[in-house]
Amino acid sequence: MTAPTVQPRRLVASPGAWLVWGAVAVFLLALLGVVASVLVNSLGRTWFDTWLPSGWTTQWYREAWTGFDLFSVIVTTLEVALAVVVLSVAVGLPTAYVLARREFPGKRAVYLLFLLPIMMPPITYGIPLATVLYKVGAAGNLSGVILANLVPCVPFVVLTMTPFIEQIDPAIENAARMSGAGTFAVFTRILAPLLVPGILASSILVLVRTVGMFELTFLTAGPTSTTLVVALFNSMNAAGIRAQQSVDAMAVIYMAVMLVLLVTALRFVNPTQLVSQVREESAT
Repeated sequence: MTAPTVQPRRLVASPGAWLVWGAVAVFLLALLGVVASVLVNSLGRTWFDTWLPSGWTTQWYREAWTGFDLFSVIVTTLEVALAVVVLSVAVGLPTAYVLARREFPGKRAVYLLFLLPIMMPPITYGIPLATVLYKVGAAGNLSGVILANLVPCVPFVVLTMTPFIEQIDPAIENAARMSGAGTFAVFTRILAPLLVPGILASSILVLVRTVGMFELTFLTAGPTSTTLVVALFNSMNAAGIRAQQSVDAMAVIYMAVMLVLLVTALRFVNPTQLVSQVREESAT
């Protein structure tokens, strides 16, 4: 008795699916085209009405690196980003715990207040914030940039961590308290290991947001506290003085730093497994 032959299944996409995939392909091609044009121009000597530049050189990267002292700018950017990540988690995690576990009058109003710095354009509250920081002498330096970036980043941690905490069964905390554990022990020895995926996820979001935050950093930065995104803006303003290729070289360096940070962060965190991991750990 011969086994029945299995006919290969034909994948037929609907017109709507083809339309969606076509739109995605057009978007990706346009994005790659823009990035490729910036990369090619940063390596070209002159490029006007031809498909490729007339020659190739790396002098624009050397000019951008030395002209803007990019090594110290990158170090400052990393210092600001890491400080904002640590402080945002330190402040946002206990706040998220209170919002997730406690009921009190005006809870929704407090939650709404945390939404405002995220929903509003940073420039709308950045100017008053910078004015206050300059008056108290906290702006124009590294601490001012860190304080300004905490305003939108702490709410980001709160809104990210609150659902993670709500997914953990309160019975786990109650059992620990019945066994004699205090609040600090419950938080550090019971909740903290369960919240590691959420902490890592919120830290990545804060890291990317801080490195790319222009408005608040620009308003509060000084000569020794300029981050990479502000240095890129300054190079664009100097386009009449500096060659356009040097500006494009700055843009490529900025994209490279962002990619390195993202790849490094995602090397240790898999966002697709964060929520499921929290549920599995809380269930056990």
